[in-house]
Order: sequence, then structure tokens, then C-alpha cells
Amino acid sequence: MAQQANHALPAGHMLEEYTITRQLSLGGFSIVYLATDGEGNRVAIKEYLPNSLALRGDGEIKPQITADHQSAFRYGMKCFFEEGRALARLSHPNVIRVLNFFRANDTVYMVMEYETGEPLNQWLIGRLPLDRPTLLNIVRPLLDGLEAIHRAGFLHRDIKPGNIYMRADGTPVLLDFGSARRLENEDGQEQALTAVVTPGFAPAEQYHRHGKQGPWTDLYAFAGVMYWMVTGKLPVEAFARLREDGMPPAASIGNVDAFGLALLNAIDWALNPDEDKRPRQVADFRRACLAPPTGGEGPVDPPVEAPLPLGLSASEARTFIGAVLFADVVSPADDPAIQ
Repeated sequence: MAQQANHALPAGHMLEEYTITRQLSLGGFSIVYLATDGEGNRVAIKEYLPNSLALRGDGEIKPQITADHQSAFRYGMKCFFEEGRALARLSHPNVIRVLNFFRANDTVYMVMEYETGEPLNQWLIGRLPLDRPTLLNIVRPLLDGLEAIHRAGFLHRDIKPGNIYMRADGTPVLLDFGSARRLENEDGQEQALTAVVTPGFAPAEQYHRHGKQGPWTDLYAFAGVMYWMVTGKLPVEAFARLREDGMPPAASIGNVDAFGLALLNAIDWALNPDEDKRPRQVADFRRACLAPPTGGEGPVDPPVEAPLPLGLSASEARTFIGAVLFADVVSPADDPAIQ
């Protein structure tokens, strides 16, 4: 685990009506706490605290921000707050819900539902190999949730097995929202923030500042999760595939009898290292995945610009969600559950 640069708020600390129970996770962009509200309900609270811009020492409550980082920190805080407000309007049974957002301690906080269950990589232990119905029972509702996120004008940017939880009733929920790698300030000047990428699941365009990102970016990561589920193998890191793509296609090593050639081909389509050759929208990928099992590769539709959702400006629609529930960047190779 990465060394913690910022210290968490102590157990028992009050934030508005919420009482902190303990730290849940730490990332380069935020700290997430388990807390209870005034009625005793458990919630998750994310604190905006990018290590690259602010530091908080042991026993301190407010972060210390140097003068040269003030502009970037405040702009990121403003975007975080606005994104929390927009996400609070998003309600989908398979996407973690934002309940509240507020300012305190010279930073901002996002309150989310606290989901209980198991990360997908743990839930699958003892359940492999999967069959097609079980796979689709997980994939279909998550694709619906991802489509809702995109329609709201956001990208997830950090889809991986550890960010998909399986509830006790067997339904999946998408927990984590990937933080923005960079933001533009009001003068159009780029402000760098900590990137949150997971090797094997993040496509190449997430690694550099001029990468062309869109729904196809999330679909690459989503297909990476499916690739791991149907082959038992971790996808090869994206940049290595750009140099020489030696990753075996799912259609070559997956169980065609169990999953059908069409679904395996759909996974390979969305995992194309070239973002221009992937499905452009969730609907394209869903249609290919749900084609008859004996069918071939789904049709590659021409790129379609998604319409701006009602109530969001063009600038809002270009922002990336910054709500990270489990923001530690852990190499999947270090997790035995997904090797």
C-alpha cells in the first residue's frame, strides 16, 4: 500500500451532522471515511484532499496549501463540489448514490451511500468458472448504470473488479468514480491532478494529457473486467499493447461453448488499443454482447456524438467524476484474487 502523505480525521470527529467512525481508504486524490448520520445510518464520506496540492499533519483538521498550489486546489475543489451537486441528481440502482455535499475545514466533502457486500474479485472466488447467464446477470445491470453515468455527462475512469461490489442479494453496484487526471482553470490553463489508473484496465488514452477520452474509455476498462472474468487472465497493460499487442484475444482463449463467440468478440472489440476502433457508446457494446451466442462480431457503428444531457452545460458535460471510494492505485498483479 502507498505511504500515506495526508493524515485522516480522527474517529469521533464531527462533520456537519455526520460522525466519523474510521478511515475506509486513501488515495492520491481523496480520503474516504465510514461515518454515521444523525439517525445512526452508515454513510461513506469522501474528503477532497489531493496529496500533490495539500498536506495535513497528524492532529490537524485543516489542510495546508502552499501559495503556488492555491489556485489549482481551489479550482479542483470547486469542480469537486459542482460534480457532487450534479451526481446527486443521478439515481440508478446499480450505481453508488451521492446523498449530500458540503464545505468544511477549507475543503469539500461528498456523502455517499455505504454499500455492504464483497468486491467482485472476492465474490468470484469459489464461483469460477462462470456460465453465460451468471456473467450477463452481472454485466447487464452494470452496463445500464454506466450508460446512466454517461448520459449525465460524466465518465467513470476507474472501472476494475475491486470497484464493483456484489450485494448480498447478488446484484452488482458500481462504487468508484475515477478522479480527473487534469482540469482546466478559468483561464484555460491546465492544472495537473493525481491520476488514478489501474494497469491492465486503464486504456492508453488515460495515461497522457492529450488522450481522447469518451465512453469508449470506460468500455475498454469494462471489457477488461469481462476479459478477466471469462479467461481468468489479467489484461495486458495498455501501453505494452500499443508497442506490440501480444495479448491473446478472448475469442481465442475464452470458452466459446460457454459464452458464445459473439460475446467474446464483443470483449475484444472494446479492448482494442486504438480508441477509434472501439464501440462508441454503451448501447453499441451491449448490442454486441447480447447477440445470439453463435453470432459473429458486433457491427462497428460510426462514431456518434452523445447529446448533452438536459440541465448540464457543455463544460459540465466534459468534466470527469471525482468521487473515489477506493482510490488507492494498486497494481492488479499484487492482488492474488485477480491474477
